[in-house]
Amino acid sequence: MKISPIIAVPDLFRIYKHPDVLIFDASNGPDAKSNYENGHIEGAMFVDLNTQLADIKSDLSDGGRHPLPDAGSFARTLTELGISKNSHVIVYDDKNGSNAAARFWWMLKAVGHEKVQVLNGGLQEARKQGFSLIAGVEPVRKAAEQYRADKWIWPIASIDEVEAAARDKNYRVVDVRDKDRYDGITEPIDLIAGHIPGAVNIPFAENLDDEGLFLSPDELKDKYQVKFGDRNPENLIVHCGSGVSACHTILALAHAGMGQPKLYVGSWSEWSRKEKKIAKTNR
Repeated sequence: MKISPIIAVPDLFRIYKHPDVLIFDASNGPDAKSNYENGHIEGAMFVDLNTQLADIKSDLSDGGRHPLPDAGSFARTLTELGISKNSHVIVYDDKNGSNAAARFWWMLKAVGHEKVQVLNGGLQEARKQGFSLIAGVEPVRKAAEQYRADKWIWPIASIDEVEAAARDKNYRVVDVRDKDRYDGITEPIDLIAGHIPGAVNIPFAENLDDEGLFLSPDELKDKYQVKFGDRNPENLIVHCGSGVSACHTILALAHAGMGQPKLYVGSWSEWSRKEKKIAKTNR
């Protein structure tokens, strides 16, 4: 049975103790692990973006700041995390899904995992609605059988595809970073400010309402249909700074039933290190 890519806190309340349900905290940042140890949803295990959801190279021009591991390596990580093909995986983070929860969701879907959802509103919403947070570290039990995956089955765009698509009116390259980074006003992480020439800016934060919850499927569909026109999902490429928060928008599009655009994993962190043309917005 097909399930929504988003799960509300009350729905998680009803199922979180079921043996097939595995919950993961995918928060990222310098204090993420210690914050997890100080308080997480009961039963939630910690998953690390930098070591388990990426294969970071010494040269960031090779795939950007958070390149994907190969699918086989990721499958071994899933086995170590106790995930089997039948597991119902719930992922949250402390940034409304934009930190790494949506990235973990995308990676699971991209190896064919069926039952995976992101918690709407994340840790803050769980706390607001009375979910007990506990301290410590949850035990991780390796799955009895090796998870099998040998390729990413969801669409991924190369830097060359992005460059060609950005010049083609039948395609749309979407930059989900905040407007100041897109405009070239500021760049707090990467070396150069600006954006890919031809890319349009639709910040991922616009997927959420004032409470930090995803807009309804109908609201998201209305919003993105205006932006995309009659372009097919396969003609859309989504990117961000390092291929993480872009997954938030792909998650929003899935929530709206709008198909699967391509993910440009290298994103701005790769593009800006490749001696490619860079655009800035005049103000």
